Amino acid sequence: MTPKGEGPFPTAREDAELAEKIEDHPQSQSTAYRLAFKDEDFLLREDLRPVRLQLELLKPELSLKEQGIRSTVTVFGSARISDRGAAQSLLAEAEAAAGARPDDAGLARKAGVARRMLANARYYEEARRLGEMVSSVCEGGDCDFVVLTGGGPGIMEAANRGAADVGAKSIGLNIVLPMEQAPNPYVTPELSFRFHYFALRKMHFLTRAKALVVFPGGFGTLDEMFEAATLIQTGKIEPIPFLLFGKDYWDRVINFDTMVDEGMIAPADKDLFQFVETAEEAWYHIARFWGLSSIEMVKAAAD
Repeated sequence: MTPKGEGPFPTAREDAELAEKIEDHPQSQSTAYRLAFKDEDFLLREDLRPVRLQLELLKPELSLKEQGIRSTVTVFGSARISDRGAAQSLLAEAEAAAGARPDDAGLARKAGVARRMLANARYYEEARRLGEMVSSVCEGGDCDFVVLTGGGPGIMEAANRGAADVGAKSIGLNIVLPMEQAPNPYVTPELSFRFHYFALRKMHFLTRAKALVVFPGGFGTLDEMFEAATLIQTGKIEPIPFLLFGKDYWDRVINFDTMVDEGMIAPADKDLFQFVETAEEAWYHIARFWGLSSIEMVKAAAD
């Protein structure tokens, strides 16, 4: 008897299992005979790119719905920022190398960078504490304000780690890169996704976002930051809290006033962002915007 799914037809899984039981003969060994959705060579053809784009949009979307993720707080930031202990170790190594060869300008520069990275380690701790605060809103069942990161090391790890500290789920959207990276160990395994297409990954960063939090970072962070800023500026998405950690860093890296003076952005465009320095301050802005019941408690913590 033919196995049946819902309705009169067998499910795709049932037919796939049935197809594995066919007799071995020349026709069945041809690639043409494979079920299309079981034919990896076919699915990876250049012509199938639109289908692969759809799959990368759909797979995480369905999983997030099944896991009860209603909304997220998306955290961007450098993969290179580490916790204080790791930063201190790197500084010790860099200073020892520079001390052994005092005339080497390259080693001296590396030591200087290592000193800055130790100072920047404070952002790891702030991201971790913010992840903890954000995640404390959800207590089982369907959840709002779920931490979402790129799933990698550095700031991403810190935010996912904060969620793990309070036993909460969090999301990681990793991507295949030439320098292969594993997802950080604090992402909820069932919510750890990997992408081929940057564009689809960016859509998932924003689809459920109730706030965007940007820590100091490099090209990747700037790419994600300005993509989101453009969408808000042009009205493609509704304004939400858009928080930049570390005003001193951003003032040195991007001169928004020059962009205004040159007529490249409107003065009001600077108001897309708010600068914050601590996790309490960031969470206060998010809570106030969304009218959370814990607003007074959060405000007291921020003060």
